Amino acid sequence: MGESTAPATTFFSRYCARRLVYPSPHTRPEAFIEALVRELKREHYTMVLPMEERTTLLLARHREHLESLTFLPLTDFSSLDRARRKDEVLKLAGRLGVPAPVTLFPRHLAEVREQLEHLPLPAVIKPRLGSGSTGIRYVRRREDLWPAYLQAHEHAPLPLIQEYIPEGGPAVGVSFLFDRRHRPVAHFAHKRLRQYPLTGGPSTLRESISDPVIRELGERLLTALEWYGVAMVEFRYDPRDGLPKLMEINPRFWGSLPLAVYAGVDFPYLIFQLAQGQPLSGPPTYALGKRCRWILPGDLLHFFKNPRRFHLDPGFFRFFDNNTAHDFFSWTDPLPVAGRVLTLLTLLYDPDMKRLLRDRTGG
Repeated sequence: MGESTAPATTFFSRYCARRLVYPSPHTRPEAFIEALVRELKREHYTMVLPMEERTTLLLARHREHLESLTFLPLTDFSSLDRARRKDEVLKLAGRLGVPAPVTLFPRHLAEVREQLEHLPLPAVIKPRLGSGSTGIRYVRRREDLWPAYLQAHEHAPLPLIQEYIPEGGPAVGVSFLFDRRHRPVAHFAHKRLRQYPLTGGPSTLRESISDPVIRELGERLLTALEWYGVAMVEFRYDPRDGLPKLMEINPRFWGSLPLAVYAGVDFPYLIFQLAQGQPLSGPPTYALGKRCRWILPGDLLHFFKNPRRFHLDPGFFRFFDNNTAHDFFSWTDPLPVAGRVLTLLTLLYDPDMKRLLRDRTGG
C-alpha cells in the first residue's frame, strides 16, 4: 500500500504486506514517479492501482515506462484527460444522444453578460475540470448570477453554467471495467441515499440497484471514448421528464467502491484477473438492496448539517444493520478504523490530506 502521508488508513489493514510513503504527487510529481519506479524495480508487483485523480493522471502520463515494470490498467492519457473535462463529456453526450442538463459553454466573459437575462434559473456554475462538488456554486436569483460567476471564474476560468435539476429524482451511478479491446467486462449500479455536502457531493450512504437505462447510456459514453480500465458515470433523474441526466464521468476508482465489492462485484480482483491473463466470462451479477456507509467523517457531517437529522431513512444510528457494510470497518479487519481516526488528525498539518478532504466534501 502507498500513501503520501503516514499514518494512512490502509496501512493498518491485516492485508497490507508492505507500506510505502512516497513524495506528494501534488507538490512533487517528478519525485513521486521516481519513488514509484524505484519501488517497482526493488519489489515485484503484479499491478499498480492508482486511486486518486492526480496519481491516475501522473501514471497515465508515464504509462509506457511503467508498463515495462508492472501491469497498469489505465486508458491512455488523452482519453483520461477528455473524460475528466465536463465540457468535453457534455458535448460528447449531446452527439451521442445521452440526456444532459441544458448547459452554456462560455468562450469569454462577454458571452455570459449577453446571456444573463436568458439563462435558466436556478443555475449551477461548475468548473470545467474537477469532480464531485468542488468549486460548484448554486444560484437562485438572477442578480446573484454575475457576481457568482466572476467569483468562480477567478478560481477556474470560464466555468460552465448549467440548469439545476430539481430535487425529487434519485442520484445514481453506474461503474464499469473495460478490457483492452474497449469492451465492458463488469458493471455495477447504485443510488445515493445520503451525501455530503447536502446540496451535492460524495455519497455517505448508498444502495445497490439495477438500472438498465443508465447502464446503456454509460456504456455508450465510455465506448465512444475507447475506454480501458475502470470508470463511473453519474446521473441524476429529472422529475420533470423522468430521464436520467448526465452529471459527469469519474475516470478512476470511485469513493463508493466498497459497496460494489460488498454486493458482489469485486472490481480490484477482476483487474487482478486481467493482469494474470485470466479470461472473464462476462459481467458478474450482484446483490440488490445492499448498502454501504462512509461514516467518518461523511455521514457524521451529513447528520450535523441536515435539519431533519432525527428523521433520516434509514436512521443515522442504525450502525449494525445486517444489510449495511461500512467503507472502513470490517469485523475480520477492524484496525483500519483506528487508522482512519489517526488519518483525520493529519488534517491538522498535512496539505495533501486537507486537499483530499476538500475534494471529497467540496469544502
